[in-house]
Amino acid sequence: MDVLGLREKVEQIFKLNFNKREELGASVSVWIDGKEIISLAQGYCEKERIRLWDETTLVPVWSATKGLASACVLKILDQKCISLDTPVVEIWPEFGKSGKEKINFKDVLTHGAGIPALEEKVSVFNYNEVIKAIEMQVPLWEIGSGHGYHPRTFGFLLDEFVRRLEGISLGRYFNETFAVPMGLEFWIGLPQEYHPRVAKLYPGKMSDPNGEEAFYKAFMDSESLTRKAFGSPAGLDGVSGMNSTDSWSAGWPAMGGIGTARALAKFYSMLANGGEYNGKRFVSRRILSLMEESLVSGEDKVLCLGNAFSAGFMKGRNDLNRRRIFGNSIHAFGHPGAGGSHAFADPENSLSFAYTMNQMNYGVLPGPKVLDMLDVIYGIE
Repeated sequence: MDVLGLREKVEQIFKLNFNKREELGASVSVWIDGKEIISLAQGYCEKERIRLWDETTLVPVWSATKGLASACVLKILDQKCISLDTPVVEIWPEFGKSGKEKINFKDVLTHGAGIPALEEKVSVFNYNEVIKAIEMQVPLWEIGSGHGYHPRTFGFLLDEFVRRLEGISLGRYFNETFAVPMGLEFWIGLPQEYHPRVAKLYPGKMSDPNGEEAFYKAFMDSESLTRKAFGSPAGLDGVSGMNSTDSWSAGWPAMGGIGTARALAKFYSMLANGGEYNGKRFVSRRILSLMEESLVSGEDKVLCLGNAFSAGFMKGRNDLNRRRIFGNSIHAFGHPGAGGSHAFADPENSLSFAYTMNQMNYGVLPGPKVLDMLDVIYGIE
């Protein structure tokens, strides 16, 4: 591979994002065979251009957190020999209320549990109240009849699994099991000492939804499942809410991760290279197979588009008339975040990729800022 030539091509697109696409601050990190071959960082942490953005800049990555959170749960289930087909009530009896007794771990990890929204209005900052509301919630569709993205409740479900099985929060488990041993500058629950390094997020401008018209039509309907899912639990209103220190410290496994592009890509590089980093095995081959295998595929009841999930990770679909968000590998898996952040592992090519930024764009899935880079990396014309 011509690494120098590849870097030049990626850098051209990276600079184009700033010159033509209104990027403010951003980083991209690409790893192959366990080594970082591309690391670019540019811009500013706020529109006032007070702080320069560099490779150490921390930024919230929204749902790109979900992949890391899922890895934590999969590792614990694997260590305790708990199958994905095991009903959740075996570790969380109260979960079985209101017709949820047959929901298993696979249902939750593939967004098929039917509880993307909560009828009871509870604050996203009140963990115990959210868990009680989840326990009382009736599934919003028949289990097994399809899947629908759980934007916020997904993280609370996974967090409770970890607390029941390990006695600590998912954020703490991630820090102790992955972040500290691997030297990752990424947190699910950011300590106060790192607050000064966080860039400010800015909402995107509405533009051509490019195939996502159904989602935005549903999102604008206050009575739709889509709108309810993205606002439940309540209390985090818009992008401004994620700029608060309370949100940084909350430790939401579905959307509260904060870190660098390098940390994300390094984590996924471990997954792309057999679950090992620096001679130490972090996840088993069995876990990797669950991450790679598409377990559900079809029309998403919340996102209103066709997609696929493995156990906690988004997968690509070759049957859709849409640009591929994981290059051209059917083995790749990862998770994008709202506004444009993205990270994934490609075990087929021992490759990982991560992009972080603070000027958000509209779009359920990554747009040209990221996809143009992936086309270059994979030689897609």
